[in-house]
This record gives sequence, structure tokens and C-alpha cells, in this order.
Amino acid sequence: MHEASIMQNVFDLACDRMRAESATRIVRVRLRVGALAGVVPEALAFAFEAMRAGTPAALAEIEFERVPARLVCRACQREFEPDGFPDACPCCGSWNVDVRHGHELDLVLVEFARED
Repeated sequence: MHEASIMQNVFDLACDRMRAESATRIVRVRLRVGALAGVVPEALAFAFEAMRAGTPAALAEIEFERVPARLVCRACQREFEPDGFPDACPCCGSWNVDVRHGHELDLVLVEFARED
């Protein structure tokens, strides 16, 4: 399950940023996950739950922004959301397509709290 190593990287980044901001705990983490990113958001959430105990993220929530796949046809320039991947252009039938969206795996938000 490579989601555990991905989540460890998320924790490392979040904790580094938390220290830089002089915060004491992590409140929320949001990840943007594309349909073609090769990760399962539910597995990321499971890894998050397993790792957060005893850390500054012990009470934190995790959120996901899911990004659907979007392809663009090189032949007719039509952008479309595929039924599967790979998929042919529904307009001209060409298989010569580029991925416009769907490979994202981004840490987009880490919310902190400072406790006196």
C-alpha cells in the first residue's frame, strides 16, 4: 500500500510547515486527488487515521478534492471526460489524446492552531 508512504510525506510536510508557522497542532489537511493519480482516497484516509495518533495531527480531519479525468483530443481539440482510460474522442473517434486533468496529487491545505 503506497498510500501509507504518501501519507507519511504529507505528515512530514505538514509538520515542517507547522513548526515554521509556530503552530502547535494540525487541524485539517486537504488533498487534491486526480482520478488517474494511481491512489485510492479511502486508503489515504485509512493511513491518515492510523498515523495521526500521538502526533500534532491527533485531532485533525482529512478532506479530499477529487479531480475527474479530462482528456483533450489532438485531432479535433475537443476536451472530454472519458468513460474509462484510455478512451477515444467521442467527437472524432481518435485515440490520439492528452491528459488535461486527472494526474493531480497535491497537498492544497494544512490548517493549524496555536495554543497558548
